[in-house]
Amino acid sequence: MNQPLWMPKRTIEAAFRRALLRVARGMVRSIDGTDDPVLIAVALERFSQSPEFARLSEAIAMKMVTGLFDDTGRTWREAARNNGKGREIYEVLRKELQGTRGARVRALVRENAALIKTLPKTIADDMASYTAREAMKGRRAADIAEEIQRVFPEKTRARAELIARTQVSMAQTDLVRSRAEDLGLDWYVWRACGGNQGDGRTRTSHRHMSGVLVRWSDPPAPEDLFPRYGADGRRYSNKLGHYHAGCCPNCRCYPEPVVDLDVLKFPMRVYQNGRIERMQRKHFEGT
Repeated sequence: MNQPLWMPKRTIEAAFRRALLRVARGMVRSIDGTDDPVLIAVALERFSQSPEFARLSEAIAMKMVTGLFDDTGRTWREAARNNGKGREIYEVLRKELQGTRGARVRALVRENAALIKTLPKTIADDMASYTAREAMKGRRAADIAEEIQRVFPEKTRARAELIARTQVSMAQTDLVRSRAEDLGLDWYVWRACGGNQGDGRTRTSHRHMSGVLVRWSDPPAPEDLFPRYGADGRRYSNKLGHYHAGCCPNCRCYPEPVVDLDVLKFPMRVYQNGRIERMQRKHFEGT
């Protein structure tokens, strides 16, 4: 079965994850054998402030963002082959790194490098909070340090994997959106991995969003549109707010830009004004 055209290539995410896990292993080595919680914090601070770590963070971010940039460019060229906007799409791609597009790519590199650099500090803050709690209970510093050494590798790996999953999807959506808006393409179809039914790991709200037309200027709040309720009947609060496909933690959804209305099968579900309604093409074209 062929992969849908706009679905992100997971090879880029896999390479980004491997690079972040190498960083995580370096962090683990930096505290190996340390038997004092204070010295663990000092070691992580030293690691986070090292010029080598700064350069590595920037190189990892650059490789991920430019890889996505090239990959989404190929996807747009593929989309251009079979629709009336082909010439316009090719012209936009030809001017890619001039003006705002190049600036956005550079900004994405900076944003992701900055996030990678927070990895040791975030873990260090967690460890400091844990140390304070355990010290209040009267535990010995050596015992606390031993426990940190035991749980640190797994917590570091989990944080690195969260960054990899989330940031690749967010950067992909950002690059797709910037090209779409340059072309005057205001809408996209929200797609979940595995199609409209998801793949077993898709959130319920995102499974319901799959196949919905969304305007770039009006991101939905899936958790409000499809709320969850606890066993006591109380509605869970929405802590994610409004966002586009692929733009929340651990989201693997992606936007499929509407380049040609003829390829859509109306009636379609359309999100606007805070709700979803089913529309025929004539009604949609009037929105």
